[in-house]
Amino acid sequence: MYQSSTSNPFMSITGIQGHLLEVTAVGCYKLKDTEWVSRQDPYVCLEYASTKFSTRTCTDGGKNPTFQEKFTFSLIEGLRELNAVVWNSNTLTYDDFIGSAKIQLHKVLSEGYDDCSWPLQTKTGRHAGEVRLILHYAKAKKPATSYAPSAPPYVAPYAPQVSMYSTLPPAAYGAPYLPPTNAFAALLPYGLYPTSSAAYPANPYPPQPAAYPSPYPQASAYPPPPYPPPPHASSYYPPGPFPGIYPPPTY
Repeated sequence: MYQSSTSNPFMSITGIQGHLLEVTAVGCYKLKDTEWVSRQDPYVCLEYASTKFSTRTCTDGGKNPTFQEKFTFSLIEGLRELNAVVWNSNTLTYDDFIGSAKIQLHKVLSEGYDDCSWPLQTKTGRHAGEVRLILHYAKAKKPATSYAPSAPPYVAPYAPQVSMYSTLPPAAYGAPYLPPTNAFAALLPYGLYPTSSAAYPANPYPPQPAAYPSPYPQASAYPPPPYPPPPHASSYYPPGPFPGIYPPPTY
């Protein structure tokens, strides 16, 4: 069955003509050794269309050379593949071919970044090690990620506590609970002391008399007498000139 090319997200990437692609050659790992006596001197060649770049030669790099060099390519519409070739540098003879890899650009063009190690192959298809490249494309159109608005946390509505029984529960569950008759007592939290003194037993001891009498006289309901006291009024006659003799002598 024929399948449209637009169903592939990588094939739908367009508009890359003239945009810049940055490629960093980090290094190689476990390369095939082409030297019998000394250590080999590898370098990497990057090819994109007619544009070619080469790293410096890692002298005595052996099987695990390091480069850390960056190159910039101008992209071409419809060309999404980069070639990487690893060579061993020789002084007197031609350089030795170690291996090559085809670098796919689909991921970096869609996501803008790709850091991966690509397997190298000899001309006969045998494994010749790996080359690590970091690709960066600043014009990548990343898909917008939309998130559904988060719903507010669910809060259960307040419901007054209602007894599950329309009548008193059976005696098998213990003594029935009698609701308080006093409206104010129903509002008190559990564990407070009862307000009625009938809940406590009577004091078995009589009240104790005061240890010491009060130094102050008890207050009277009548006003205090004036000071000094007024002269006492007598019902008898006033005394005469000769006190103690009655009746008074005649003159």
